[in-house]
Formats: sequence, C-alpha cells, structure tokens
Amino acid sequence: MIHQQATYRLRGHHLLCLLGYRGMGYSPEYVQNMTQLHRRLREHPETLVTLVVGPDDLCAKFPETQPCHCHDATVMQRDSAVRQRLGVQTGETYHWSDITQRIQNHIVASDIATLCRTCSWRSYGVCEEGVERLHNGEGLVEVPDAVDETTHSTPKAKMNI
Repeated sequence: MIHQQATYRLRGHHLLCLLGYRGMGYSPEYVQNMTQLHRRLREHPETLVTLVVGPDDLCAKFPETQPCHCHDATVMQRDSAVRQRLGVQTGETYHWSDITQRIQNHIVASDIATLCRTCSWRSYGVCEEGVERLHNGEGLVEVPDAVDETTHSTPKAKMNI
C-alpha cells in the first residue's frame, strides 16, 4: 500500500519564518497550526511543499479578530524576494529538504535584515538564528506542544509577518 504524503501550501516568506519559529504567533490556534507544520518539516524533511502566491496553510489560521495583512503589498513583495533569491517558482512542489538546501546555498543570516526588513517579528532575531542553524547542519529547533497564553505574542509594531 502506497502512503499518500501530505503537501503543504506555503508562501515565499514563510519558508524563512519556519526557520525562526519558536512557538510564538498571533493566537493559540495559529501557534498550534504552525507548531504542527513545523514539527512535520523537522521530523520529515521529505515533506512536500507547494509554493503559492498569497495566503497559505499558515495564513488559514490567522485570527479573524486581528487586522489581516496576508494580502498586503509589503508581504507579497517579501514573498517574491524570497522566492527569487531561492530560485523557486510558485505552483511548483519541492521537498522541504530541497528548500532548506536552497536556503543554505543562497541565504545567509544577514540577508534577513534586507529580505524581511518590514517584518515586525524580525526584532526577535530568531530567523537569523534559524538560518545560522541550517548553515551549521542543525536544522529546525524543536518546539514544544504546549499552547497557553505564554506561547503566543504579537509584536507591538504593525503586524507584517
């Protein structure tokens, strides 16, 4: 019996967000969704990822009670810049391990300041750290399951993640 493998839909900049993910997000539901995807990618690097334009499987859990930025021009520009830097195309499907190899080959930690300059989460420094981990052969950080009021936060600046 052939096991059908799940394919996740991700936008360009979320490829970098996943490197820096440490269990923070916009709401408990968002954090739970991102933690599950993050864990899947960490434990199964052969997981398939299809690149999309606009909202993806992570945006799907963005809280309705907060101003949505998933269609903002700055976010779309960030997606495009990341895709271009990695040499990947929307509509194409890649193994997560191929994406991380492309990140290792085409992005260094200091690139986050430029690629993600309008992201309010950038001040945490975790995305740079995530890129460094890839370059050191360490992969994604293990993120615990627990979702409570301490595991999600929203940057004080305008949310542009």
